[in-house]
Amino acid sequence: MALIDCKFFSETLGMCSSLRVILPEKTERRIGDSGVSRAGQPGFLGHPTLWLLHGMSDDETIWTRSTSLERYVAPLGLAVVMPNVHRSFYTNMLHGYRYWDFVSEELLAKARSFFPLSLRREDNFVGGLSMGGHGALKLALRKPELFSAAASLSGVADVTEFRQSRALDYELVFGGTGPERGSEHDLFHLATTLSASESPLPRLYQCCGTEDFLLAQNRSLRDCLATLRFDYHYVESPGAHDWAYWDKAIAQVVDWLPLAP
Repeated sequence: MALIDCKFFSETLGMCSSLRVILPEKTERRIGDSGVSRAGQPGFLGHPTLWLLHGMSDDETIWTRSTSLERYVAPLGLAVVMPNVHRSFYTNMLHGYRYWDFVSEELLAKARSFFPLSLRREDNFVGGLSMGGHGALKLALRKPELFSAAASLSGVADVTEFRQSRALDYELVFGGTGPERGSEHDLFHLATTLSASESPLPRLYQCCGTEDFLLAQNRSLRDCLATLRFDYHYVESPGAHDWAYWDKAIAQVVDWLPLAP
């Protein structure tokens, strides 16, 4: 595996941004009936990719500093792209920058121009923890044509219930009262709407520790998703809102990903 730190200028944000990438060094991908192609050879499809999002107090380096992620993905030929979005909630901030446009459009295009990543929906997955868990589900539910699976680890499942402990962030991102029910930030609304549509449905994975302060939110979202048409998997196990839990959880997520043989 290669671990690459990348600095680049974002036209969407109007400033330099950064991402960390885990890139397989040697990968073979089967191409229909035409046999096997290696990275760098004609016909190579590009690496399957996990777009992995950080939490509110972290950055693009946290996953590789605090977990054994590199070891978990090494045998799979899976690339991992980890962007930095600061404390934006992966949202076009009311008082700040257009991080939703950045992560849902520019990031994908820029990373694919830098690295040999697959463009195919079935090869693209998104995941994240806490704030990043919210962002991962929001990306998959609003851009189902781009991602075949999404995973939320101890995610902020209901941003309308989260404002009391993050008043300053709410003011900057959403405004003083926060987002309303039925808005583009409401995962319950997004999931219900997508399930009733004819759009492709991503597979969904949700997990939370039983000692996590976000457990009640995650159970509420679980109860909603369980009634909808998604291929949906929920895991609840002992653990708090910390890296001891997330290191185990991300290994389980990697095993769950629907990687093509």
